[in-house]
Amino acid sequence: MTDWKTRTKLVHSGTRRSQYGEMSEAIFLTQGFVYDSAEQAEARFIETGPDEFIYARYGNPTVRMFEERIAAIEGTEDAFATASGMAAVNGALTSLLKAGDHVVAARALFGSCLYVLEILGRFGVEVTLVDGTDLGQWKAAVREGTKAVFLESVSNPTLEVIDVKGVCEIAHARGAIVIVDNVFATPTFSKAVELGADVIVYSATKHIDGSGRCLGGVVCGTTQYIRKVLEPYLKHTGAAMSPFNAWVMLKGMETLDLRVRQQAASALALAKALEGHPKLLRVIFPGLPGHAQHRIAMEQMGAGGTVVTLDVVGGQEAAFRFLNALEIVKISNNLGDAKSIITHPATTTHQRLPPDQKALLGITPGLVRLSLGIEDEGDLIADVMQALEAV
Repeated sequence: MTDWKTRTKLVHSGTRRSQYGEMSEAIFLTQGFVYDSAEQAEARFIETGPDEFIYARYGNPTVRMFEERIAAIEGTEDAFATASGMAAVNGALTSLLKAGDHVVAARALFGSCLYVLEILGRFGVEVTLVDGTDLGQWKAAVREGTKAVFLESVSNPTLEVIDVKGVCEIAHARGAIVIVDNVFATPTFSKAVELGADVIVYSATKHIDGSGRCLGGVVCGTTQYIRKVLEPYLKHTGAAMSPFNAWVMLKGMETLDLRVRQQAASALALAKALEGHPKLLRVIFPGLPGHAQHRIAMEQMGAGGTVVTLDVVGGQEAAFRFLNALEIVKISNNLGDAKSIITHPATTTHQRLPPDQKALLGITPGLVRLSLGIEDEGDLIADVMQALEAV
């Protein structure tokens, strides 16, 4: 069948069974593979078939199941799994670019993504940063010869929503490849391929695992890009996903759609409950009509996502009092977990940015990023409300 709906694909796509007919996907915890003959080994190093493997750094049956399943739900021809989300970002960009190339990126990016762009700059890649929400700036920056554009479809942590279709049209008119970090949109709400993205990157550590267990990342794209551009770089530089982690991701995907839809519903309910709260300067959530890119968010995702960002009156001191008063919501720097998690970006995930850059991105001392889990919606709202009383 080729017309399975998303939830069916999340449970069954890419499944490979051994001679034992196991129900749950098997963990092939092996680095190497045995050949029947020297001639077979020689042939496999020239070209591997769909069920042939050489070395776990190149590919593994459990990892391949994960790659095929994420490609099936994302709507791409192929995928390559990596050891972490940042390994996926680094691989997607570095495998494609060389000294003298030009890349245009949104300035509102996760701190480590900005660091990767800095590293590329040191090696001779010209990097131009733009306001991702302004198509005029994209149009002015992307030029003939621009190799790639890079963006987060929803920025971390200020939740700017970029018009992916508009950026793709601008980039493709100049022959540039569009690489989209789609973590906040999640595979559940993603329409990146439909909107024109060429390469889609996920940190599987987030919603795909969904229970804070393992690191992982994945890059989705055409077979040509994945196997001819990305794979040679990743397999030789060692960013392979562990087979055990791939198995965890496969198990996480079975409940991904159910979890994310509940998280998004709770995020919307919380954002609505907090609008106008006297202890908050801002409630940032793409699902609220007052969000600057609400229309685009609804068109691109059909939902506001699973994260709500709050700007607490009183700056860092007040924000810390708020965080410390929470009982259900846990302080950590992950997101997309079944447990609700809160982060103070200015002192953690984005702490290395200079003050002027934080100010430009809207990362104020009072800003906190709240990733909604799957706890009872009413309990979560009550917990946030009581913690705000400590501000």
